[in-house]
Amino acid sequence: MKLLVDIIGWVGSVMVIAAYGLNSYQKIKSNSIVFLLLNLVGGIALIIYSVYYTAYANTFINVVWVIIAIPALIKLIQKNNNTVM
Repeated sequence: MKLLVDIIGWVGSVMVIAAYGLNSYQKIKSNSIVFLLLNLVGGIALIIYSVYYTAYANTFINVVWVIIAIPALIKLIQKNNNTVM
């Protein structure tokens, strides 16, 4: 179980860093579905990792990260659906 959680943590870290780096170098926009999904899934992975290791300060920041990503993603999807119609 520990190995699986460690892998989940590393994948989450890479996803969040990738989102930040790609956005910083203007490869993706902060309002793109790729950016938001990288942050959402990466944040969830980091929540799993930090809860497993009882690192509650890290859990808190990742919960907030996910709470920010979810409404932004919903808003973007709704905007894209309205554009298509």
